[in-house]
Amino acid sequence: MTTERVTSTVVAWAVIVAAAAFSAPPTAQGRLRGAAYDGFDRILDRYVREGFVYYRAVQVERASLDRFLGEIADVSLAAVPRDDRLAFWLNAYNALILRTIIDRYPIDGRSTEYPPGSIRQIPGAFEQVEHRVAGLHLSLDQIERTELAAFGDSRVYFALGRGAVGGGRLRSAAFTGDDLERQLSEVKAECVRRSQCVQVDRANNRVLASSIFSWRSAEFVSGYSGEGDPLFANRSPIERAVLAYIDPHLLPAEREFVTRNGFELRFSPFDWELNDLTGR
Repeated sequence: MTTERVTSTVVAWAVIVAAAAFSAPPTAQGRLRGAAYDGFDRILDRYVREGFVYYRAVQVERASLDRFLGEIADVSLAAVPRDDRLAFWLNAYNALILRTIIDRYPIDGRSTEYPPGSIRQIPGAFEQVEHRVAGLHLSLDQIERTELAAFGDSRVYFALGRGAVGGGRLRSAAFTGDDLERQLSEVKAECVRRSQCVQVDRANNRVLASSIFSWRSAEFVSGYSGEGDPLFANRSPIERAVLAYIDPHLLPAEREFVTRNGFELRFSPFDWELNDLTGR
């Protein structure tokens, strides 16, 4: 083979390899540590405080959020480790909530069922509006009920900000596969410290639990009803699951009250007020 032919063959293969690399879907592992991911993490760090968000500031500086969502729209999750995939879907959901809100902020709606300015004033925000993530077209509800539910870890439901005071506390940092177990353990532990999640109301002899427990009762029952104290054997499966979920994080006085087992457990109405820090 002549030198010219060898050279032309090498060049041809280089072009083919380069083209294949260019056309191949990006992997989530690559994107989770890329510039777009860092930009999303910075948004959370700068504009989220104790689960509340400076939506006006996010709206003004939305380029990083849009870049992140653009990067994950067609990312491939093939061969990505479990914890990285779960972190990916949690971040995708929370980023989409932010975009849904700032696209309409300040939110104008006339429904009397929800507070003024609530994300629920945006028609179909959870059930109908579809977003492209990982090559799929999914609503927020579909991400929660299919992609996240598939991991079998009910802690994720309190890791979702939902754009509402009654939702899980939106963290000031993105989820990562390497640190996911610690992050989700913190999500679970802080539930007892937030009145929107659980209230041990000794004065009125009751325990108030978030509606999220009842919305996702099958998942919580599957994960926790068998772990509860036998003392609560006569309670319903979802009650046992709630009590098992919160028990490791109760204060001594709260645990003493709960172990008497004479209280009523109720699910609180969900607070759909927008978790907005702007103007507070």
